[in-house]
Amino acid sequence: MDRTPASPVNALMAAIEGTGRDERRGGYSRPVFSTAELDLREWFTAEALRRGLAVETDRNGILWAWWDLPGASSAGTTVSSAEPERRGALVTGSHLDSVPGGGAFDGPLGVASALAAVDLLQAREKDGGLTRNRALAVAVFPEEEGSRFGVACLGSRLLTGAIDPARALSLRDADGNTFADVARAHGLAPDLMGRDDAALSRIGDFVELHVEQGRGLNTEEFTDAAGRGPAVAVGGSVLGHGRWRFGITGQGNHAGTTLMADRADPMVAAAQLIVAVRQAAAAQPGARATVGRLEPIPGGTNVIASRVDLWLDVRHPEDAVTAALVEKIHGQAQRIAAMEGSTVRLTEESFSGTVSFDAALQRSLSHSVALTVPGAPVLATGAGHDAGVLASRVPTGMLFVRNPSGISHSPEEYVEDSDAEAGVTALADALQDLL
Repeated sequence: MDRTPASPVNALMAAIEGTGRDERRGGYSRPVFSTAELDLREWFTAEALRRGLAVETDRNGILWAWWDLPGASSAGTTVSSAEPERRGALVTGSHLDSVPGGGAFDGPLGVASALAAVDLLQAREKDGGLTRNRALAVAVFPEEEGSRFGVACLGSRLLTGAIDPARALSLRDADGNTFADVARAHGLAPDLMGRDDAALSRIGDFVELHVEQGRGLNTEEFTDAAGRGPAVAVGGSVLGHGRWRFGITGQGNHAGTTLMADRADPMVAAAQLIVAVRQAAAAQPGARATVGRLEPIPGGTNVIASRVDLWLDVRHPEDAVTAALVEKIHGQAQRIAAMEGSTVRLTEESFSGTVSFDAALQRSLSHSVALTVPGAPVLATGAGHDAGVLASRVPTGMLFVRNPSGISHSPEEYVEDSDAEAGVTALADALQDLL
């Protein structure tokens, strides 16, 4: 197989490094349908058209950029006219939205790498080193992080039917806007959103490249004498994970006139619950539990809160253990709230069971990646991804690019230029073998 040097993915990343910078938090804040995320969608569209791809937005807000088979008439346009040739296509891509104050690479690296891989593949086809028998698409999924409407991978969940459209459309952001209203304001038709079997039938295989969001590639098992791990790994599975909201209700009151003995303060209960969450997870091998968001109501400095909402994230490889841990935490929350004269309500906002990626696709990826990164390991990930949601409907696989610190969802997230380039070559080689 003809292999050529990697294309400049770092130039693509540099072109968007000023988009969505968060001066208060550091890093980037790019919630779905924000100015920053919309600017990135325009950037992606322009880059895709520059490569002669046909760009469209489906009814769930997913962007598709198609490299059709030779002879199709839709290349370089924003109109789809090659549907028959797209059945069973090979799809790659990721997302462009971010968590508040997130890193530069989570999501955009996968999109930029997909575009750079298209550059390589188009050059190989031109030189006679690639003959395709299926179309290729780069997809961009909206609201992967769930940072605006609270449900992660919302675009892929809608596409696959993993979420009830009525529930998705009723989700509200921090300003009280419903997902239905925001989607409508950006040209989508809420009544058409939901499971899309026609779009799913176009996906033969899905391969997502993503920055590694942990230290798997830098563990002693894989590092060399210089302490450097391999540039790329193949995804093996996604840990089961979910989000739950605790609403603790007490008695709102005046901070200056209410004696300590007369208080039913839900903030005190919330503080104790956060400590209890840490202790419960630490006692369960392999578990991760986090309270990353807490919202007092009404939120005044001189006001005893009437209610406190806090959001719990729990993950474990075994779904039964995840459920048992959440139930244990719920029981502790009830006891803590009662001691503080408050009540508590638990609501499940989302849950995805542990997903193992398609075995045949994983073998193919491992074989292809080995040409660029000999001995590339297979890693499980504790982070959720659109590939994990799509796995219920189509064969999916993932590639991870080394993150030297292992830090993610933070401005300190990092990928070295050489590793990013190795990731592009590995992705292009894997896609070429699948094409």
